[in-house]
Amino acid sequence: MLEARNIMKIFRSEGVETCALAGADLTVESGEFVSLVGRSGSGKTTFLNILSTLLSPDSGQLLYRGEDVTAFSPARLNRLRQKDFAVVFQFHYLLPYLSARENVLLPYMKGMKTVPAEVRRRADVCLDRVGLSGKGNKLPGHLSGGEQQRVAIARALVKESSVLFADEPTGNLDRETGDAVMSLLAELRDEGLSIVMVTHDNEYAAMADRMVAMADGVVG
Repeated sequence: MLEARNIMKIFRSEGVETCALAGADLTVESGEFVSLVGRSGSGKTTFLNILSTLLSPDSGQLLYRGEDVTAFSPARLNRLRQKDFAVVFQFHYLLPYLSARENVLLPYMKGMKTVPAEVRRRADVCLDRVGLSGKGNKLPGHLSGGEQQRVAIARALVKESSVLFADEPTGNLDRETGDAVMSLLAELRDEGLSIVMVTHDNEYAAMADRMVAMADGVVG
């Protein structure tokens, strides 16, 4: 479904070059949950950002359903992000002046005067799905950290994407809330969602179908 081939990425700053990825390869099957692990600086977050198309590689190929994504036009790449890919970060990035429901609907608000009723209903279904039934009208400041992260997951789910990319989704959560988020991700995998997750937590990493270790910018 998703395949990275010989991905290279070098960051340059003030004349200094840092090799973040030195020929990383990975294949993710449809409905598979893959966790990326490794020490800080191993390249796993850079790799996740390239897999999710948030960052472009310097060389190599990223294939999605057999097509080379690195050759897509900006417009086609944007459509791919909107339709098939969803990203959840360690920090939830909710807008504080919007309700939980409105934050979930953000992917549909850009360029739309009104959000269709069907999409609004789906937002409520997604909030229910992540355990936030009845909290759609609450502002983020009135939700706990774990609840805010679940709003971010609901925002990813509302698009009905095929692949979810998660960068340390439990990093800012207490253990009990982190366990609940991981259980939710496992359920979504069981329902057919492909998931690629970066984590420093080996226990959570082991909940994936496959753990992929990274070191020095390559997959071990």
